[in-house]
Amino acid sequence: MPCERKPMRYGHSEGHTEVCFDDSGKFIVTCGNDGDVRIWEGLDDDDPKFITVGEKAYSLALKNNKLVTASSNNTVQIHTFPDGDPDGILTRFTTNATHVTFNSSGSRVAAGSSDFMVKVVEVSDSSQQKTLRGHEAPVLSVTFDPKDDFLASASCDGNVVVWNIKEQSQLISWPLLQKTNDVSNAKSLCRLAWQPGTAKFLAVPVESKVQLYERESWDHVSTLSDDLLTQLVNVVAWSPCGQFLAAGSVGGSLNVWDVSSKLCVERQKHEKGFTVCGLAWHPSGSQIAYTDTEGCLGLLDGLRTSTSNSTNTASKQAAVTKPAKDYDALFDDDDDDRVMDEGQSDTNSPVKKPIAADDDDDDDDFLMPATGRVRSRAILDDENSLDTGSLKLGQEKFGDDDDTGSGVVPAAPLVPLRPAYEGPMPTPPQKAFQPGSTPAHLTHRFMMWNSVGIVRDYNDEQDNAIDVEFHDTAVHHAMHLTNTLGHTMADLSQEAVLLACPGTDELASKLQCLHFSSWDTKKEWMVDLPQGEDVRALCLGQGWAAVATSALMIRVFSIGGVQREIFSLPGNVVCMVAHGEQLLIVYHRAPGFGGEQALGVQLLQFGRRKRQLIHGEPLPLSHRSYLSWLGFTAEGTPCYVDSEGAVRMLNRSVGNTWTPVCNTRETCKSKSDSYWVVGIHENPQQLRCIPCKGSRYPPTLPRPAVAILPFKLPLCQTSTEKGQMEEQYCRSLLFSNHFSFLSSSGYEIDEEAQSQSQKDQQELLMKMFALSCKLEREFRCVELAELMTQKVVTLAIRYASRSRRMALAQRLSEIALEKSNQIQEVEPEEEEEEDYSSARRPSGSGQSEAAQGRHSSRRYQEEEEGQEEEQREEEEGREMETDEASETKKRVNPFAKEAVSPVKTNLTPITKGGRANPFKVLGSGKPSSASGQPRVTNILDNMTTSRKSFPLSGPAGKKNKNPVLKPLAPRPKTKTQSTLLQMSGTKASNKKTQQNTQPAADTQKQPEAPPPASPADNTENKRPKTGFQFWLEENRKSITADNPDLEETDVIKEAMGRFRTLSAEDRLSWTERAKTGDAADLKKRKRAEGGAEGAETEKGQAEADENSAKKKKSLDPSSKLSAFAFNKN
Repeated sequence: MPCERKPMRYGHSEGHTEVCFDDSGKFIVTCGNDGDVRIWEGLDDDDPKFITVGEKAYSLALKNNKLVTASSNNTVQIHTFPDGDPDGILTRFTTNATHVTFNSSGSRVAAGSSDFMVKVVEVSDSSQQKTLRGHEAPVLSVTFDPKDDFLASASCDGNVVVWNIKEQSQLISWPLLQKTNDVSNAKSLCRLAWQPGTAKFLAVPVESKVQLYERESWDHVSTLSDDLLTQLVNVVAWSPCGQFLAAGSVGGSLNVWDVSSKLCVERQKHEKGFTVCGLAWHPSGSQIAYTDTEGCLGLLDGLRTSTSNSTNTASKQAAVTKPAKDYDALFDDDDDDRVMDEGQSDTNSPVKKPIAADDDDDDDDFLMPATGRVRSRAILDDENSLDTGSLKLGQEKFGDDDDTGSGVVPAAPLVPLRPAYEGPMPTPPQKAFQPGSTPAHLTHRFMMWNSVGIVRDYNDEQDNAIDVEFHDTAVHHAMHLTNTLGHTMADLSQEAVLLACPGTDELASKLQCLHFSSWDTKKEWMVDLPQGEDVRALCLGQGWAAVATSALMIRVFSIGGVQREIFSLPGNVVCMVAHGEQLLIVYHRAPGFGGEQALGVQLLQFGRRKRQLIHGEPLPLSHRSYLSWLGFTAEGTPCYVDSEGAVRMLNRSVGNTWTPVCNTRETCKSKSDSYWVVGIHENPQQLRCIPCKGSRYPPTLPRPAVAILPFKLPLCQTSTEKGQMEEQYCRSLLFSNHFSFLSSSGYEIDEEAQSQSQKDQQELLMKMFALSCKLEREFRCVELAELMTQKVVTLAIRYASRSRRMALAQRLSEIALEKSNQIQEVEPEEEEEEDYSSARRPSGSGQSEAAQGRHSSRRYQEEEEGQEEEQREEEEGREMETDEASETKKRVNPFAKEAVSPVKTNLTPITKGGRANPFKVLGSGKPSSASGQPRVTNILDNMTTSRKSFPLSGPAGKKNKNPVLKPLAPRPKTKTQSTLLQMSGTKASNKKTQQNTQPAADTQKQPEAPPPASPADNTENKRPKTGFQFWLEENRKSITADNPDLEETDVIKEAMGRFRTLSAEDRLSWTERAKTGDAADLKKRKRAEGGAEGAETEKGQAEADENSAKKKKSLDPSSKLSAFAFNKN
């Protein structure tokens, strides 16, 4: 099909240009970047008529003397032709339309837009519109089925979609194209074309080939290719007869195929090699008009496309094409098998070719058509960016490949066959990237955006420079660097800027460091990598820098330029980040299949003792996704984000597993929107990212605004109250793991934040406990109690007893005892560790450690649930303890150590010696009841002060385990008050034994901590005397006379028992007397307490012993509840 290529001529200003013929073929009509539509009577017309349609014209279509244009004012306009009179606006979009086309009759117009929508509009009545939604990126092209049933569209989201116009629904979608965020960035316009007349085939340009899909079945039936065509095909157009297909490529190639024989019958080349962006056949089929991206117009003349000509041409090729067809017919069911053999991914859906031995060149040539339907080379050019695994095409059908020729070559069946591969296809591996950077092909891009600052690269005709900007200008002032070496990678820390450029044939890959925090004058150093070794990823730690290279090696330098370490990676690096002493590397551990990436991760720590924390375990990703960001939280916990928006964080408490903590997709308003992550904070819980509308990364100008997204663990049923509290609790646990890691690594931690976190966790547990009680889920209550601290279990017991759940309260008391014993076992170790470092808490002592900061949790819950009567009793108990402390000096509190966790204002004051517990009822020196019982009834006391305790003195401690359980059995409050007296005699006798066995332990423990000021004293100073104290002062002599052998603590107990037997009226009268008591006596007491802090503390402890022992001895369940009520704060 020889033809003449006419010289190009100027048509429009530089930019995208389109062309078409009118129905008669008399005029050539073009539109371009200057906003004009020009009407040429021929290529030599020097004075074409023009119509101005806007600032820019993106596309045009002409039918039935109606000219439709897509212009820059976001409208699709209609003009009369050839007069050019405006005839109204067909439709509008929210952004510019990218392509318009008529249907075969000219009654409808389809338009695609950058706002992802396709609209089908009736020309006669523009109010009759149908909108096709489903694309996730700007639309590249649209084309009507000649029978007007379907419409095909291609989009920057990589998909080619066929729509049912009537139902406005997608019939099928093929992910064939490379994904981009805008039409201007698309490598190909992918202008689709439907075969006129029969409408049998839909032509889709894919890479350097044209794929044909059959109508109705939507099977890929054929591929048109040319061995000399290596550039991407940009546009395709069918001849009016439907037998020939013309294609224009990015490199300026023009090809024409005979579709029936799949032969390339014409090859032409743009005279300057510019991209062909417009293509149109003359109605007679004898000419092809084409335009390029420079605004020029060209013409191919003299094409012979008659049916007789094509038949003759096909007949001449029969001798070679027929054997290929017959050979292909042997493999109709194995078309997909060639994909692996051809070195192509299944997205390419290659043409079916003979599967023969590669080394038999003669046979291969013999089986191929002379026009170049040769076997595809194994070229994995730029397919890495294709999401090839997401495409699954059905069996290809080639039943009607060739319909001409009848010759059969006998030798064909004798060609040795190569076994076909039928398994899954490997996924192209993800390329290496720098987290926090935008793609390198952009002229203005972010080289790095992290928590320290921003590195921008400007690489245009005027300038090639790098700007470094710091979020905190106190770190360093902004810097402007000339990028003479062509750096493409960067990282930024508080100490330095690290830059790297790839190597060339002449120059080695270079690493450049600007150490701006150096104290000397030489603040810059540079290293050349060995020849042939390129930098793939880099990062900056604290005092060191690391580089991953193409030789599968990691090179570690000091921040001053000393080469420190070098080791190999098991696979090609994907990305690498650092934080402090930690280095996190992600690499390809194996080929992925089915669209999955097989990535491995290593976590190394460069401290005094270098160690590897994660040893190349697989990195979990969402289905068919790839890694899009990798980094550390501000607190040093590794985390990453995949292309599906899933954010995962390292969970150190569960064996270094990865927990999903957020999904940015859930916050996106549109499918094409995304969030570009720049940083993560654990305290406060913040995901810092930049919203990107219609793209995956932000532009450099205007400066993007950072948004903050909340975290949410993907737990089940988070819409329910139970699910919400579970999610908050799990998230709080996960986001507090960094405290123990930092303290074990020798870093200072925010103790106030740690205390608040632990308090929040215990409050959530208590809320979940209360909810489970309401739902009568007692087993679940016990499970929650296992997670509580000792003091909060006490609160849970109180709640259970109030809810009349006796069995639950009994089980909880067993848990409380168990927790008390656990604390006792770890206390010696904790003492040693506290001596070593008073600034941190060992992670192993989670029970008591958590309790210290959570005292206010219990207070908060009790205040909510408390009753007036209980509060009155508690006041009496506290004042009684204070009284006892002022009169008797027994022992110091072995639990009162120097506090670490900060305490809320509603806690008791702290003295220099340590924190004393206002709720302490425990006599630390008692081996039996006094040592066992308080761990259950007064668990909060132990927790609030310190974890330090003493070991139980042998079997005496064990003896008391049984009595401990019983006092916790709940009973109504009214009964407990009356039954306490009945048990007081037994308690008194038992207490003597307990006290006699412990004095030695008391003396040993006494010097362990300086005497703290008794919180009970402080409490009393703020309150008047209680009725019980007044009653005790007047009746002490009678009690001591009746029981001369009683110790002071037993006197208090006996007095409590007698006071409770009084009638309610009598007790009320004593309370009234207390309120109107002598203020001078109160002041005197304060002075006495201020002068003897140590003594008061010890006495407070003794009274605590007595109270707890009294409660412990009672075997009646109701007296046990009374014990809890008495000790409530």
